[in-house]
Parts: sequence; structure tokens; C-alpha cells
Amino acid sequence: MNRTTTDPVDGVDRRSVLAAGAAGLSLSLSGCIDNVRSVVTGTTDDQLSLSIATVPQDDNREIIQIARHIESNLQAVGIDADIEMRSRTDFLEMVLIEQDYDMYVGLHPADFDPDFLFEALHSTYAGEAGWQNPFGYATGEYLFDDLLEDQRRADDEQERQEILTDLLEMFVSEKPFEPICRPHEFRIGRGDRFDGWHDGHFATQRGYLGLEPTDSNDDNELAALITDSRPTQNINPLMAENRERETIIDLVYDSLGTVIVEDDEDGEDGVDTDDHVVEYRVEPWLAEWDWETVEDGTNIAHVTLREDVTFHNLEEDDTGEPLTAEDVEFTYQLLENTTLGQGNTSPAPRYQGHVSAVDVDGIEIENEYELRIPFHTSTMVGERAFTVPILPKHIWLEYELDERIESSDDFSAPQGEWGLVTSSAIEPVGSGPYQFADQSDQSTLTLERFDDHFSIGSDEEDLLEPIVEEITFMADTGSASSIDRIESGGADFTGTMLEAYAIDDVPDDDNIEAMPASSWTFYHLGFNTGRAPCHNPQFRRAVAQLIDKAYLTEEVFYDYADPIAVPVTDEWVPEEYEWNGGDPVTPFAGTDGEVNVEGALSAFESIGYRYDAEEEILRRN
Repeated sequence: MNRTTTDPVDGVDRRSVLAAGAAGLSLSLSGCIDNVRSVVTGTTDDQLSLSIATVPQDDNREIIQIARHIESNLQAVGIDADIEMRSRTDFLEMVLIEQDYDMYVGLHPADFDPDFLFEALHSTYAGEAGWQNPFGYATGEYLFDDLLEDQRRADDEQERQEILTDLLEMFVSEKPFEPICRPHEFRIGRGDRFDGWHDGHFATQRGYLGLEPTDSNDDNELAALITDSRPTQNINPLMAENRERETIIDLVYDSLGTVIVEDDEDGEDGVDTDDHVVEYRVEPWLAEWDWETVEDGTNIAHVTLREDVTFHNLEEDDTGEPLTAEDVEFTYQLLENTTLGQGNTSPAPRYQGHVSAVDVDGIEIENEYELRIPFHTSTMVGERAFTVPILPKHIWLEYELDERIESSDDFSAPQGEWGLVTSSAIEPVGSGPYQFADQSDQSTLTLERFDDHFSIGSDEEDLLEPIVEEITFMADTGSASSIDRIESGGADFTGTMLEAYAIDDVPDDDNIEAMPASSWTFYHLGFNTGRAPCHNPQFRRAVAQLIDKAYLTEEVFYDYADPIAVPVTDEWVPEEYEWNGGDPVTPFAGTDGEVNVEGALSAFESIGYRYDAEEEILRRN
């Protein structure tokens, strides 16, 4: 499919379709206008009801407050809205695997590169587990999928920006989910026990590799608090509902490349967030690579692995197996299909979007440490695929075979549901700077430095190495208690970013280092686009106007978040979608968090909803 961003699609000019979408055309139901008309005119005497799935306040105070704000404003306009609270694990299973919800409020893990939108919204992933399109969003046979595909093939940054602008124009018209705000990542650590708190971003492994014990720190151990206990119970890197962030996985498993988040205090590049200007890029880690574009336009990475890399050995007398090109090829094969072609296609629910960029069948091993990896995408997007964890073939192949044998002769592996991607018994063996040491009481996870890691003793410039001998991640009840434990000396670091309500309670103490940083995650309202009434983009737009993002960032996040209209990081946001005091697409229908009922009602009436005598919106047939 070779065409420019302005070529017609199936005889329809892209800009014309986008304009029609902005005017209210239901692109999700293209070709079904008669059906739309019948739905608009057909109502019942039952009040329209909606459920908002979320987690309890103890899990995330900000999420539940956002949900209550939306619930209140939906009720104000006559919709019977209620909040359905689930534990964090149950919530993620409900949304990411079962897709059994009307709407939900959550924190999207997103990514530093806008290609995360490919797996987040492409119709191919509408029925799959994980953060792959949990909205069930599909626009039909053209346009939105094409835009998602085009942006990942564009080699020129300006061309890609133009395609993304078209893509975001359609996104704000369709609103499969509504981005609300991007939180500031704020952590604290004991400055009297460690130096180097600002040498790397703690959403990546480099934050931990930059730490160095002070002279007063005799034990050379880091005690890190996390408010999410799931990583202490299961560090299977493939598990769909296990984590929002990959930091612990990145410490245990090396990848070909590593994400660099770089501050530029001069403000010349990147994004300005709380005085931190950042840019993101992928740099070589396990390997170096060169790009070649062949005659048919395919981009091929010539990858050369380090020859001094071994996997962890969990038995003291054993020597770790070397990491070779076979392990790299096997990793991409397994992530593409965890049955390795022996059953139903069952892609790993994590990293699937990364691996979809790779032509896995075309990988060629040239020798033990060199291979050629062809890509369906540009080099920009291709390098994101270099950030997946490299798995040891000799261990995972054995697990994969065992799982198939135990399942049945007629092997079937529903995506995201079988043992290989859910088991907590997977041996956590990687080649990363830290190796698994212990888990206890399902509330702590201890990693110890892997002394054979290639970075230790290296004289390579800017190659950080693990200096801390042991890291223990301990589950804690919340941000306030984490701050108290840091202040009292009961722990060294808040591995989870602090919730906004607690940030102003960080003590003014010379021994405590504050670490504000940029984030690519965002809070959002997700719609189940396969379920009425959220299947209608006009309805989703009307609901979006009930969210006062400026009010939420001030009252819920205490200004430790930035309201947003689109979900990409700031360097990719077109000027027309920048936040300039209000939402440029669906401005809030009210002031100071309170909805203007009369004005909001008109939005629902304009798309065919009617009210009874009690001003309750009636459900459609």
C-alpha cells in the first residue's frame, strides 16, 4: 500500500472523510446510515444506565476521584451512572482480557513513541488481550487502520508528523477513549544513602543503574517501595494484567536496545514538564545495529550482539548459557505466537505491538552473534522493537513444549489465557544487570546484582553499570505511608511514582532527594466501543464534554499533572490540539467541575436522545 497522506481511500478523499467525522458522521458505522437512523428514533421508557469500572481508592485515589467526577456529571444530565470497583488485578482482567465493561477510568501505560497507538487502536487487535485495543475499536475497512499503518512506515519525521496529524484529527472525532491528563512522575529517595538519583529515569532500568551507595551506606542494599504488589508475586514478562510499567522486567531481562530519557535544561529539545525538558531515543544495549533499505523498500537491521553476555544461572555451581542470535530469533518467534505454530495463533499479550513491526519469518541468523532482522516499518518504529526482553530459548522452549503436552492433544491456546503467559512458576532467568534472588510472603521481591553482566567494569562511555548489590522491592499501602517510611529511614526509595495528593507532604529534609520527571503515561476514560451506547462516536463525544480536565488536574492532582486533548507526548502534538486553557476539541460543558445541565442536555438531544418528565435520558432500543 504505497500512497501519500492525501491519496483517496476507496474513492473517498481522506480530508473529506475527516471533516465529515468532525461534523458528526458515525465512521464506526460506515455504510449503515439507515441503521443509525432507526436507532436514533427508537427509544424505550427505561432510563439509560452506564457503569464505570475502576479500582478502589486504596489502589489509586486519583482514578476513583476521576470516576466520581464523571459519574456525578452523567447523573446530572439524566443518565443512571454508577461506579463498579474492582481490585487492581480483577479490574485489569475485566478490561484487558474479558473486555466486559461499559466505560472505565485507568492509567494507560502508553509509550515514548506514538506507534503505541497502533496496538492501542488497530482493528486487528480489537478482540485480543492486554493493552492491545481493549476498547474493541474498529472503523470498518478503511482510513483509521490505514493511518495507523502509514505512520509506522514513514521514514521521514516530518512526513510522519503529517500522518499523525491526520490520525489525531480522526481520533478526536471518533474518541475510542478520552485522554484526561498526563501525571508528573514524582519519586523520592534517601540522599544520605545513595548518590546518582538524577542520572536516569526510574521508568527505565537506567535510573537504578545510576545509583551509587554513599560512604555511610555499608550494606550496599536498596529498599524500594512499590504500591502495586503484583510484581512481587509474578514477574513473568508476558503476563497481560501484571503491570503497567516494565521497569523490574528491564532489570532482569536485557533487550537489544535501551530507552534513553534525556533532560535538556536549556529547553532546546523535547518536552517541558515541571522544568524537565526531555527527549526519548533507543540506544544500543545488548547489540549494535546498522540499517539497510533493500530494493522493495524493506528496512533490514544488521544486528551484532555482544559476545560477553550470559544468562543468569540460579544454581551456584552452574555457568550461565551464552546469549546468542538463536535466543533473539526465538524471542521474536515466541512473542509473535506463543504456540510456535503448533496450535491456535496465540500472540503474547505484552510486546505484541513491538513485534508486529518485525518480519519474523524473514529473520536470518548469519552466525552465533549476528543476524539480519527485516521490518515492516520505518527504522524509527523498528527500533522500538529492540526494547523487548530477550528470553533464553533453552528455558522457554521447554516450558512451551510442557504446556502444550499438558493442555491436550487437540491443542488450543486462547490468547492471554494459557499457562505460558499467566504462570507465576516461570523461572525468571534473563541476562539483565540484576537476577532473581527471592520472593517472600508475596509482598517482597529481592534482586541481586548479576556480577557477570557485561556492563560491570566496562570502559564504554555512558554505559551505566549496576553498583548496588541488592534491590528489594516491598509492597506498601500507599503514597503517604511510603513517604513516612522514607522519612523514618525504613526504606530508601519510592519505586512507584507518588500519587499527587501526597507530593506536598514530602518533608523538607536535606537527606531526602525529590525527583520530578516527565511521563508518557496518561489517565483516560475508556469506552467499550462494541457495546451500546458507547458504540456511537457522537455519544462518546457528548460524554467527553462532561469531563472538566482543568478542574481535575487542579483539584485532584494539585497541578502535578497536565490536561491533554490527545494521547501522544508533547513533541508529537499538532498545534491545533495543544492545551491552551481549555480542551480544543470537546470543551467542558460547564465551569469549575460543575456541568451546565441545560447545555449538556442539548448535546445528547442533538444526537437523538429524548427525556422523560423527570429529565432522565431514555435508553434506545
